[in-house]
Amino acid sequence: MLNKKTNKIVNKGASNQYTDNVFEGIKHLDEYGKEYWYARELSKALEYSDWRNFLKVLNKAKVACKNSGLNVDEQLVEVNKLSKRNNNANVNIQDYKLSRYICYLIVQNADPSKEVVALGQTYFAIQTRKQEITEQVYDSLSDDEKRFYQRKLTREGNYTLQKVASSAGVKNMAEFHNAGYRGLYNGETADDIFKRKKLRYREDILDNMSEDELVANLLRINQTIM
Repeated sequence: MLNKKTNKIVNKGASNQYTDNVFEGIKHLDEYGKEYWYARELSKALEYSDWRNFLKVLNKAKVACKNSGLNVDEQLVEVNKLSKRNNNANVNIQDYKLSRYICYLIVQNADPSKEVVALGQTYFAIQTRKQEITEQVYDSLSDDEKRFYQRKLTREGNYTLQKVASSAGVKNMAEFHNAGYRGLYNGETADDIFKRKKLRYREDILDNMSEDELVANLLRINQTIM
């Protein structure tokens, strides 16, 4: 949910228990500097105590990955790891090395009632989009440059969303987009947002959003597309 006074992403009833460190802390780098996460570590971070339940989420993410036209094998690699039992015996257990994108798909399919899952959805959505430019380049941008970059991604996302909605048979695009705005802006439509921001005739709402607000809308768009 978006706080309209600060334009910051907030979770209703959220505590300060979770931060991005939940996912940053379990991130690994391979010999080429490429990021990856282990599925078992991610399952614990997302508070799945039963590995079998997490595998159900993982399988849904694999289907979504395949449907997006990407090679699942490039996003997820099965590995065997040694685990020590209570009797000190070492056994091989199944695990996976996950790309940032497959992690994004996993949190989109995880239990939405968990606060840490909501954080993961925001974290991996932002990080996945930032992959289009290098981490170093993005961090070196000014606040305005980051906002312009996120605005570009949001425009592209809206265009993709409209195509997907049209192919699904949606006729009233204005009402369709307003439904998305209402969910993010406490019931406000595009016209309501336009008036609240005191925009002039033909001014674009996207041109008057902060970076955080654009990221929130991009997350909303991506969730709708999926």
